[in-house]
Amino acid sequence: MSQSNYHHGDLRNALIVAAVELIQEKGSADVAISEAAKRAGVSAAAPYRHFRDKSALLEAVAELCYYGLSVEALATRDQYEMGTRECVVALGKTYVTYVTQRPEFYNMMWGDFAAMDPTVTDRDGRRGFFVFVEAVDAWCQAHKLRHTEPLDLALKLWALAHGLAVLELNGQFEYFMPEADRIQMLASSTNAFLDGVEKAG
Repeated sequence: MSQSNYHHGDLRNALIVAAVELIQEKGSADVAISEAAKRAGVSAAAPYRHFRDKSALLEAVAELCYYGLSVEALATRDQYEMGTRECVVALGKTYVTYVTQRPEFYNMMWGDFAAMDPTVTDRDGRRGFFVFVEAVDAWCQAHKLRHTEPLDLALKLWALAHGLAVLELNGQFEYFMPEADRIQMLASSTNAFLDGVEKAG
């Protein structure tokens, strides 16, 4: 990307894209703001018109990661009928797939740059989780589970998906169960959990 490849006013986005590309190439967030500037085709001083420092640039990359997860979650939700177990399971699968296919961005989403308010839904795309909460809520209503708190249940189900994703990212499956189908494991665990919730009423 060079200066001629972005329009006036788009430098901020160009720098974010440049940082994303560099992180993907390096496999880590060890990217200097000057490298992003060079990739974007601007001077080393130019990024500071939009970002106070490297941390601010990486926070913007983290926001983009969450936005991508939100887009994937909404696309998955729209393929299923709300209130069905299939929708809940599919959203969990989407999360695991999204995270494990982007290992270089994991710490940016859940580590040092994850200190942003997780309830913000219109700035950093974290509404992806609330798409899941809505699906769980719809499932609870469909089964008339009046004593089940949707947010509580969604967090527990997310813990299942997140735990499997972390095991995959850390290579633990290769050590313990290399033949395991991670996505099928998530589906069976989620179904078993939901079976228990249904029986408890």
